[in-house]
Amino acid sequence: MSLSAGAWGDAMVKFGNSFGAIAGFLGILLLVFLVAGRASGRIARPLAVVVLLGPALVLLLVGLVAPLVRTVYLSFYSDDSSRFVGGENFGWAFTNDSVRDVLVNTLLWLVVAPLSATGLGLVLALLVDRMRGQAVYKSLIFMPMAISLVGASIIFKFVYEARDPSQQQIGLLSQVAIALGWDDPPNWMLSQPLNTFLLMAVMVWVQTGFAMVVLSAAIKAIPDDVTEAARLDGAQGVRLFWYVTVPMIRTTVVVVLTTVMITTLKAFDIVRTMTGGNFGTQVLANEMYSQSFVQFNTGRGSALAVILFLAVLPLVAYNIIQLRKERAVR
Repeated sequence: MSLSAGAWGDAMVKFGNSFGAIAGFLGILLLVFLVAGRASGRIARPLAVVVLLGPALVLLLVGLVAPLVRTVYLSFYSDDSSRFVGGENFGWAFTNDSVRDVLVNTLLWLVVAPLSATGLGLVLALLVDRMRGQAVYKSLIFMPMAISLVGASIIFKFVYEARDPSQQQIGLLSQVAIALGWDDPPNWMLSQPLNTFLLMAVMVWVQTGFAMVVLSAAIKAIPDDVTEAARLDGAQGVRLFWYVTVPMIRTTVVVVLTTVMITTLKAFDIVRTMTGGNFGTQVLANEMYSQSFVQFNTGRGSALAVILFLAVLPLVAYNIIQLRKERAVR
């Protein structure tokens, strides 16, 4: 009874602290907005800017800039952050054989998964737009985007489940293989490098719906007079698609491709959930986690985080430039 009473008391204290923190935060916001609403004259506009942008800038500084600076700082120190080692951690990342394999594997993900998702999304956009009830089909194809990558990984973990052929199969892939005459299908998650491509299939499954919806909207935005003029000139089928449709939506294709590349480069959930990075499936994001929070090598983990950040940064910048160009044309 005393234990229950103590637990209840701790819960009430935590609830009270949380409620007080929220109430205090709302009270400060209310006070700031009241002051800003009564301001007039020259200070009204600067004060309004501070009130509207201040909280966002503070959260950005605390949640993004400060951790980034600390991560860069830790990447130049030893594993226990007690000794400055310069670029030793980065040298280890590019010279260690196992880490180089991780970088090569990550590069493979970066090429195969985005191209597959974008290409499949483009094909589906063309096919679904010609079907009746396209909204239903688009919803079904887009639905995996509503599932977290961990949830999608668990689904595919059952799909790839492998058992002895004499036992009842619960893995869809193994059952299909046996039905097609493959007497002894392998353990899919142990088969290298097939397991890496099977993991990529999860990312493609999730991202294809996003690519399809965006590219479908871009295709519908192509002026009808352009398409009609191309048809009058004799462009049909594949020629119409390759020489008219693709050039007209090129910017959108690039934006979708780079967006999926950014998501793929940060792929962590799929590998962590399905294989834990074992059996030759390790990628950069999961290796960074393993070094930092499993092996507690803070310096090496921070160096990998910096490498990952520097790899994502050009893709983000390129994406922003392409979006600005597209808006300028419109």
